[in-house]
Amino acid sequence: MPVASAVKDQIQQIGGGFMFSREARAFAASTGVDGFLPGYTRGRGGVLGDVDADVVTAAFGFFRPDTVRAAWESTSAMPAAEGALGYLKACQDFGRRKLAEFDGVERLAGLLGRVVDAATPVGVPLFAGWRALPRAEDAPGLTLQLIHTLRELRGGLHLVGVLGSGLAPLQAVLIAGSALTAGPDQARNFGWPEPFEEITPELKGRWVAAENITDDLIAPAFAALSEAEGQELVSLLNACQATVFARA
Repeated sequence: MPVASAVKDQIQQIGGGFMFSREARAFAASTGVDGFLPGYTRGRGGVLGDVDADVVTAAFGFFRPDTVRAAWESTSAMPAAEGALGYLKACQDFGRRKLAEFDGVERLAGLLGRVVDAATPVGVPLFAGWRALPRAEDAPGLTLQLIHTLRELRGGLHLVGVLGSGLAPLQAVLIAGSALTAGPDQARNFGWPEPFEEITPELKGRWVAAENITDDLIAPAFAALSEAEGQELVSLLNACQATVFARA
């Protein structure tokens, strides 16, 4: 299995883990707006700048546009750059809390950094924005920052793959869901109203095609590693995932 495919679940789950953490909740509270989506939208999308909500919708892709606009505009009192740096700190602090005792963290940060640096930013604005943020000087904080940045890379490329395969973003959400949430529940979380359409085998086939496109588009970034380094990255991310989600 290609390295990009072998690590996609670990990157998705670790990179998303901090979004539900105590650190992320503290950041969300600092926006002065209750709920998950306002802080999430201001923090994750802050790297795009003080833009109209349509720009954020374009980058987020899988969310209902009206939902993005409501969340983005509700936190407009916080400048976008402040939101991005606050969310960055939440991400780094989550890494510091979870990976302080992880023996492979220095090596993992080094390998991840090479993949992040090798990737092209074309077509993936959230990845480009997150890659441009200041990097943590400590390995635990840096590791989570780089994992999240790679999560944005795959997420942006997957949106390209979804559209290129002839799927609508909502259809992709209904098919794939997330690691923790079934497709219809995830669609509701993303603000889409019911009723939802029936997912046919033909649509599922298009989603498989979208996954293949995503794998092809992201593969050059992982080509920065040798075959041995790629396998080392897989092992380290497996261990990192176990450490992050271990019961404390």
